[in-house]
Formats: sequence, C-alpha cells, structure tokens
Amino acid sequence: MSKGILVINAGSSSIKFAGYRDTGGVEPDLLCKGQVEGLRTAPGFTCTDAYGNPLGEHRWSAPVTHATALAHIIQWIEGNVTEVHVDAVGHRVVFGGAAYTGPTLVDDRVIADIEELVPFFPLHVPHNLAAIRALRDEHPQVPQVVCFDNSFHRTKPRVAQLYALPRSLTDRGIRRYGFHGLSYEYIARRLPDLAPAATRVVVAHLGSGASMCAIHDGQSIECTLGFSALDGLVMGTRVGPLDAGVILFLMQVMDMDAAAIEKLLYKQSGLLGVSGISNDMRDLLVSAEPSAEEAVELFVYQIAKQLGALAAALQGIDALVFTAGIGEHAAPIRERVCRKAEWLGIRLDPAANEAHGPRISTRDSPVSAWVIPTDEERMIAIHTIDVAGGFRL
Repeated sequence: MSKGILVINAGSSSIKFAGYRDTGGVEPDLLCKGQVEGLRTAPGFTCTDAYGNPLGEHRWSAPVTHATALAHIIQWIEGNVTEVHVDAVGHRVVFGGAAYTGPTLVDDRVIADIEELVPFFPLHVPHNLAAIRALRDEHPQVPQVVCFDNSFHRTKPRVAQLYALPRSLTDRGIRRYGFHGLSYEYIARRLPDLAPAATRVVVAHLGSGASMCAIHDGQSIECTLGFSALDGLVMGTRVGPLDAGVILFLMQVMDMDAAAIEKLLYKQSGLLGVSGISNDMRDLLVSAEPSAEEAVELFVYQIAKQLGALAAALQGIDALVFTAGIGEHAAPIRERVCRKAEWLGIRLDPAANEAHGPRISTRDSPVSAWVIPTDEERMIAIHTIDVAGGFRL
C-alpha cells in the first residue's frame, strides 16, 4: 500500500483537492485532482486523473459541511485510487503572519495561533481552519501540515515590508507581507533547470488574482501584494493599486460602510469593474467594446509599470517569467507586456509566444522571457512529505 498525500485548499463554499503518491525519493506523483463545489447550496464532487480525464462525481441533495465533504474525498481516493492510503494532509493557508516562516505540522498551538490571525483575513482563514479541524476530528491519527501563502516572502528586507505608519501599528502586524508565495516558490525551484544563469528574476503570477514578485538567487525580495490580496495589479474583480484617500471619500462622501467598501474592492472592481462586461480575460480579448480594451490596457499598463519597479528593486533583471491562468495561456497579454519591456532588454519571439514557450524570447535577447506553469498543489505535497516524513528537498 503506497503512502498518499492529500492536498486541500478550502474556501467558504468549495474545497479543491489533489491526491499524490509519495514515491519515496523523487517528486510525488499526481494521482487525481478535483473539488467539491456549492457546499452551502447544491454540493457536487468531481474528480479527474492527472491528465484531466473524468474519474468520478457525486451529488448531495442538501448542503454539507467541510467535514462531510472531506470525508467523502478521502473515502473516494482510498476506494478508487489503486493501493493508496492517505497518510498525510497538506493545507494551503492564506496567512501565517510574521511568526510562521515555513510549512508547519499542525498541533493545538498552531490551530490557536491561526485562529488569532482570522481578523487579518476573515474571508479566507476561517475556512482554512474549518478543514483542518474537521480532519483532526475525523482522522486524528493523520498528520496535517499547513503551508502559508505568505511564508516565501519572509526573506524580503525589512524596508520592503514597511508602510509609513506609526511603529505602534507596524508592531500590531500592519505590514507588507506578500502572497502567492507557494506559486513563486514552485517557479523558483524550476528556474535553475530552465535558466541556470538567471539570478535576478521577476515572476508575473497573472490570473483572477494577480501579483508579481522579484526573486534574487531563489529568494523573494519584493512583491506587489502587501497587507492584503488587493494591492499591486488590476485583478479579475479586485481593485489593485488605490489611493487610500479614495477609501476616506467613499466613507465620508458616498456614505459607504465597511461591508459595502469590502464588496466594492474585492468583488466589483478590477477587470469586471473597468469593462462592465466580464472578469475573464478571455471574454475581454475577443470583445469589440471599447471598455473591454480599456480594461486590458490598464491590466497590461500596471504589469509593465510594476516590472520596472521590481527590476529596480533587483538592481537589474535576467529573466521574466509568466505563470498562472492568464500568464500561461494569454499570448496577447504576454506580447503586450514584453513589447512594453523592450527597454529592459526583452526581445520577444512571436512564434514561441504563440506556442506558449517555455522560452518566448529570442536566443539573443539580453533578458530572457519564459512561460512556466505553476503548481501550488505539488509544492504543498512536497512540503507535506518533507515535514510529515519522507524524502527531503
């Protein structure tokens, strides 16, 4: 019976999962992945194999809890994936504060510490905790490992973590943390094989949530995301960079309360807000509406602007990497960004870009450009095996 690793990314109404086999010395094998959607409405389980072929599905007639959904996931994997037993579970947890700087084995203290971080990310952390507690109640013998999405940015210099606020607020935890860390960590592991000479790299994680990270010798030194998941770049429905004075205006002049402002900034802005059409880049790229083009133009402009800033933080740049949904699949966006970055030394190879790389710059380009698919679930599986027992990185 092979050791299985279950990776969980729990949200308020869904649980995404991936199942891996611990190969005992090399990277884990992906066996299956899927999700349970609509926990609070009409729950449905779907699962595919490593190549996207359907493996199974299930529907419930009434809402289910995280515990019920997780029990079904584990039972299904152990009953349908040949000779695999779930021996450890790894969780993506959006925020570990300043204290947790790497993957951590779950115990009572860790759960209590994460509970104290709920006020920082009330839209995410409670659901991460719900999955951890449910598994602990139902499968107390199974070790759980939490992987925090901000931990990769622990290497940022202090000056890159600060806001110009009184020290009393910094001491209370208001600082520029950075996120999408598991994605950046995975890319940093891949880079030495693809571009061994690239020591100063900017990675653009472009999806519904978007950010960019400056990586020097495999370590994060700057990131466009800060205290929350809102800053830096225009996103699918999130606002991106915004003058804090706008918040005061919304409160004082528009008479909006915190809940209304939160909804505006997280759900009604970004590509959706600017275009008035869609938060999906695929829809905007084929639309003839001027507002769609304006949304795309703003998205690209902010990426190019931040690329210059991150190159300055690195004091030079050797490579630019595109990853995540838009970064991996939207050739027109990559082309626009690279054209705006020609001043940095990026020379685009149009044919390679249309073929989605992996290298999309010409061979004589002073700065190389790449498309590297990210794999946060695999990164979590590797950490889980490392912490809970198994091979070492």
